[in-house]
Amino acid sequence: MKHLFLLFFTVISAAALAQSGSAKQVTWTSTAKKLSEGVYEVKLTADIKGDYHMYAQAAGIEGPVPTAFKFTPNPLVTLNGKVREVGKMVKKYESAWEGNVNYYEKKVEFVQQVKLKGKVKTSLAGKVEFMVCNESQCLPPSEVDFKVAVGG
Repeated sequence: MKHLFLLFFTVISAAALAQSGSAKQVTWTSTAKKLSEGVYEVKLTADIKGDYHMYAQAAGIEGPVPTAFKFTPNPLVTLNGKVREVGKMVKKYESAWEGNVNYYEKKVEFVQQVKLKGKVKTSLAGKVEFMVCNESQCLPPSEVDFKVAVGG
């Protein structure tokens, strides 16, 4: 019975922790803009709540979880270059990580240019993994799915 209670408590604790993770502090929105025939700019915007900050793709040191994108393979879409960050990056020493880190407060846009193979309507989909912290705590990393329509 003790083992069953411990298992139940562990499952409940893990579920509560997952719900209080970084995803609760960041709202994601997406847009696609046509640049030229078959070429689109996809923007994934992170609105960061309160006094939290979200780490850049190059966080600066080992420790904090950097923002990372995993794109779902789509034979109709080719990624042009890497994901760019648009926003005011803060570079600051954080004693919790014992080093200089790179992060964004309030808002940051992640921009990926894509090229479509022909005149098609499809989507760019995937997951973004990220972590937020404030002066007193870091929340567990979260993974959020995204899907942005392009073409047509």
